[in-house]
Amino acid sequence: MGLDNVAVQWPRTGQFYDPVAPADFVDFGEIVDVPGISAPTAALAELIAKTGTVRATAYTEVVDLILGLDGVLYATDAAAEDEDPVIDPDGCAWIAGGIERFVIAHRPHGEAVTFESVGTVLRSLLADGRLAEQQLRWLDSRLDALLDESGAPPQWTFTCAELSVVAAFYRRCAERGFAVYADSAAPRRAGHS
Repeated sequence: MGLDNVAVQWPRTGQFYDPVAPADFVDFGEIVDVPGISAPTAALAELIAKTGTVRATAYTEVVDLILGLDGVLYATDAAAEDEDPVIDPDGCAWIAGGIERFVIAHRPHGEAVTFESVGTVLRSLLADGRLAEQQLRWLDSRLDALLDESGAPPQWTFTCAELSVVAAFYRRCAERGFAVYADSAAPRRAGHS
């Protein structure tokens, strides 16, 4: 089972979070018809258009790396506090903003987003910061932690367009006052823990 991020009504009423009607995301279906769009990007956009859901498992490592936290799409802060694993609208705006800024910074490095290119872009973004040396050491330790036992990096590859669609999902939730429920399977009604 993987992680799904399901758009839900905010705040919860009663015992359950009510999923947002897919009609609120139907325009994501237009992305499928964009000339030259990659198959993964088209599949993601179509899923969002039909269900108001992102299959978030594939994006957890890259989003955590970009945003500098662990378990962002799992809503682990809420879960650790024994609350529902929900990302509120402000959290959705923060996620969207971080991914959007990353995509803009990545475009000069090409459309393909790989482990190596993420490291390059993040290094360039952190190099001009106030605590650059400390942040760069932190980034290097994060990157090292993602290597497997033999020192090989993760094999994920995304496109800037695909990450832009992920960001657009969270941006839509933020703008319309929706939350995102982190679940191990897409529920018809996301339950209360």
